[in-house]
Amino acid sequence: MAGTTGDDNADVVGMWVTADGHIRQELLPDGRYDEARGGRGSAYTGRYTVTGNHLDYVDDTGFTATGDIRDGVLHHEHLVLHREQKSP
Repeated sequence: MAGTTGDDNADVVGMWVTADGHIRQELLPDGRYDEARGGRGSAYTGRYTVTGNHLDYVDDTGFTATGDIRDGVLHHEHLVLHREQKSP
């Protein structure tokens, strides 16, 4: 299921950021993602699916990766990303 909040799948849509802000991964509601690294916007783009708390990624070059939501934190391969809080 791509990026949706229904059923038993985690709500993942939004911006996820490493503690130092170097990596910013936006998970879009249409099942696409856009990842910026440092000053390089759209360093990686592709699609993702959500099954429960597990994410499967396939970037536009064919590279694959996985992630899991644990206690509200996205563990994406070796990265730890937190959901960016929106300003009021």
